[in-house]
Amino acid sequence: MAVYNQEFKVASQAGQVSYVDITETVKNAVATSGIQSGTVTIVTAHTTCAILYEEYTHDVDEHGNEWLHLDLNDALEKILPPHISAQTYRYPGPLHYAEVESWPDVDDWLPGGDRSLLWNGDAHLKATLIGASETFAVVDGQVAVGRTGYFYLADFDQTRERVRKYRVVVIGE
Repeated sequence: MAVYNQEFKVASQAGQVSYVDITETVKNAVATSGIQSGTVTIVTAHTTCAILYEEYTHDVDEHGNEWLHLDLNDALEKILPPHISAQTYRYPGPLHYAEVESWPDVDDWLPGGDRSLLWNGDAHLKATLIGASETFAVVDGQVAVGRTGYFYLADFDQTRERVRKYRVVVIGE
């Protein structure tokens, strides 16, 4: 049995949920692996990010956001409203604020000491609901998915832009 493992990076945007199409990267990683039969897992280690497998919808808004992603955002906000104040969610609590404020790179996380940049409890919960990984069959050296199925990394944290990582792991023969 062989294992192929590669990490990739993508940029997310501030002020909106970021959906990054990673379909071609995943398909290329499977092809590069040389594995003909097995599984491919796409995973992110970020606690406010999720991996989605969904139909590419073709329709986008004036900002380039796919309609299905906008619908998902609307549905999730009904369950988990935006984190707009320290009272919206219990998280982050006083111990978490103190921990982050003790880090040597605290200005990267809380520029100017702005604690509101940690108001992303909704992002953590949305990512938990969706999930940090997806696994698919590899058949004849290709991901065994339908024509309209696309892979996305979703970053639900809107507090600031970031570089996000995900990993593609292909296992098989």
